[in-house]
Amino acid sequence: MSETQTYQFLKMHGLGNDFVIFDARENDLNLSDDQVRMIANRKRGVGFDQLILLRNSDQADVFMEIRNADGSRVEACGNATRCVGQIILDEKSLTSISIETDAGLLSAKTSALGISVNMGPANTEWQAIPLAAKMDTLQVDFTLGALSTPVCVNMGNPHAVFFVDDVNGIDLETLGPQIEHHPLFPERVNVSIASVNGQEIRQRVWERGVGITEACGTGACAGAVAAIRRNMIEGRKATVLLDGGPLEIEWMGDNSVQMTGSATLAFKGEIDL
Repeated sequence: MSETQTYQFLKMHGLGNDFVIFDARENDLNLSDDQVRMIANRKRGVGFDQLILLRNSDQADVFMEIRNADGSRVEACGNATRCVGQIILDEKSLTSISIETDAGLLSAKTSALGISVNMGPANTEWQAIPLAAKMDTLQVDFTLGALSTPVCVNMGNPHAVFFVDDVNGIDLETLGPQIEHHPLFPERVNVSIASVNGQEIRQRVWERGVGITEACGTGACAGAVAAIRRNMIEGRKATVLLDGGPLEIEWMGDNSVQMTGSATLAFKGEIDL
């Protein structure tokens, strides 16, 4: 009989975008893609949109490793950053901390509306998305079905934002994976459909390597930046209404994007890997 080895985890979510979080700072934990997929299984494992490993950092209060439900490693996740920010802020009894990620250093602080995270710069050059060919990222020459001419933004990970009249009238479940894997996007892409009403952006997201999620923090940042670049809203602030709830987004004068919203602990548990 094989030896049983259990690991404690936290299950958290940001507006329904859910995470399994392991603390690997004292006891190192390296998970194979198969193990990540097993934990992601909502019938036989725990279930999550992303899995997070907390590691020690020489540059920040913590390093956040992010894995998608398919096992792939990704650079950034805004909702997970708020959840990790909540953990470390509480642990250290601080009002602001720094978080190292594959996308760079991010900061998190307490806010009256939850946790506020600076997600770093919005990159809009075609090489930074990246796209397979040089083109204007404000009006990308791309059409698939009912979706066309997206705005592309990299928020630590690549996003294509399509503006439509009715987000519920688009078959995102069919179009999302086709766009994600299109040759125009060599590192694949997160796909958003959005409509604008005043200072509010109604948005739905197909996340790369995951599927449709109730909320996507970097997607909300990309949606706000895209709307501001298209002059569809006034100023540099927007409320992004995702399936799971609202996020407050501000595109700062230094090109960084500030995101504010909730971070919720669902439960604590342990799993045999």
